[in-house]
Amino acid sequence: MRNPEQLCLVQHASMAEQETPRAVHIVPEGQDINALLGAQSEALLEMVGPVEAGRLYLVPGSSGIAHGIFVFDPTRRDAACFGALATGLPKGTWMPMVDATTTQNCPDILSDVVLGFCMGAYRYAVGRTLSFDTKLVLPGAGVHLSPCVLPTAQGFWLGRDLINQPANLLGPKELAESAAETLRAHGATCTLLSGEALEHAYPCLAAVGAGSDRPAHVVLAQWRGSCAGESAPLLSLVGKGVCFDTGGYDIKPASGMLRMKKDMGGAALMLALAHVIMAMDLPIRVELRLGCVENSISGHAMRPGDILETRAGLNVEVGNTDAEGRLVLADLLTEACESKPDWLLDAATLTGAARVALGPDLPALFSNNAEWAQILLSAAEAEGDAMWQLPLWHGYNAWLRRKNAHLGNVTDKPMAGAITAALFLQHFVEPTVKWAHIDTYAWNDSAAPGRPEGGETLALRALVAATLRMINENAGFAQA
Repeated sequence: MRNPEQLCLVQHASMAEQETPRAVHIVPEGQDINALLGAQSEALLEMVGPVEAGRLYLVPGSSGIAHGIFVFDPTRRDAACFGALATGLPKGTWMPMVDATTTQNCPDILSDVVLGFCMGAYRYAVGRTLSFDTKLVLPGAGVHLSPCVLPTAQGFWLGRDLINQPANLLGPKELAESAAETLRAHGATCTLLSGEALEHAYPCLAAVGAGSDRPAHVVLAQWRGSCAGESAPLLSLVGKGVCFDTGGYDIKPASGMLRMKKDMGGAALMLALAHVIMAMDLPIRVELRLGCVENSISGHAMRPGDILETRAGLNVEVGNTDAEGRLVLADLLTEACESKPDWLLDAATLTGAARVALGPDLPALFSNNAEWAQILLSAAEAEGDAMWQLPLWHGYNAWLRRKNAHLGNVTDKPMAGAITAALFLQHFVEPTVKWAHIDTYAWNDSAAPGRPEGGETLALRALVAATLRMINENAGFAQA
């Protein structure tokens, strides 16, 4: 796993051995920046125009750029905006400077700056070593970052690296082994299942992977924080890891298949979240299940009209082989509920319908529990890492019924596709379990501050914050 702390950050304690860093002043919109611009303020402001949030100003000196000024919106928190520093600051080492008033009004500002810088500095390439010539100095003694900043930055790079991997380099086995390496590094117990063991435990998932020469794998991991007792709250995570999706016999057009290496984005997001939780040593228990498969075409592939068995005992008629993600998740959700988790969360690049409704940047949230949904939504709003709740409208359940099976994996209606997909999943979740489902895009179509073009772990910051809220609001959690 690549570590942004080693690649694009510099420890303050080691600065004696480094070049003298230049300052980049972090100022809220509306603050007078004339003093920071110096004697040339009038001419510079006339040249660059009005002072606006999101803009980086480079102030010239006698021997090049003397320092920088970045203006942010103090009314809307979003660490990603500081990603503009990583792409806009010239080569060299930079130290973020925040005055006392700004720190008082925005106590997490330095943490957001560092996280945003790491998000923006991310780059990916195959077969060559990338150099990071613009670096940020971490705050020194007396200035503390939030403990989740560096683990979250690592989570972003981990998830993005996996999503960006081409499918010929990251098949089901490689994804499972990469996840196991990350999890075992934190002391998690991790089991990889394939072959007959997988077919017996997860028959529906196995049917999806049967069409590929690359066997399906399931990752099953358990972890407990060092301060968590045996009865500490259990967070169960489930991720869809379709390493490439041709659509199966209901094959995708070329344009629809182009980015299908990202169809394991739900697994990448859940693994990234698990990494952050474990790196922070939070006082909870975690179970993680990743379904790692490839949806291919062959004589062994599932066909439209096939009826599949599931771990839950329900039979599913395949109406469309390109609606395979919900078939991957069904058995994993059933097994997750067998452990009676306090919270259950799954993530998947599940439907195009969610993207039609909400666009690429806004994951859709579904939940059977208002309290769980509110924790997630409140955290998303507070972090500026939005998601949007759509209803689990029971009236559409009838659309999933089939004459020859309990359920169909699709409906005959050309509407409400994200909702009916979530309703399908709900059939495999125990009603007493607090469950949430995230339908994500896992990709940035174009570059934006803190969001380079390519694979993305959308909602990671929100999920980390929600996990912390769950712990804080659950006064009865058991410690060792």
